[in-house]
Amino acid sequence: MSNSDSGSHYIDVANLPWQATRFPGVEMKILWRDPAGEAFTAIFRTAPGAVLPKHRHRGIEQTFVLEGSLVDESGACTAGNFVWRDVGSVHSAHSPDGCLAIGVFQKANEFFNEESKPCKD
Repeated sequence: MSNSDSGSHYIDVANLPWQATRFPGVEMKILWRDPAGEAFTAIFRTAPGAVLPKHRHRGIEQTFVLEGSLVDESGACTAGNFVWRDVGSVHSAHSPDGCLAIGVFQKANEFFNEESKPCKD
């Protein structure tokens, strides 16, 4: 639901469908997307054991974990906690016990294939 007269845009998140990603066990609901760029805000639902493969952050990424945990080589972000990542940082992440998180991205991540070369899609 939007109210363009006031500039407020209310989103009925419960009724937004979960969208599959190309990564098994990872789904998302887009809450906002910049129509003129790559920035977006989304809720991510990650199944226990799901993995986000090696990727580079092309913009600042901010993640607030609502449930479960998101783990990488630097540590774990657990429920009620927040992590943000520098532009250019590279890592892989996984969720041992599942995760529900809100992510705010300045630009889409660049994922790598098995040979650590950037993927085009």
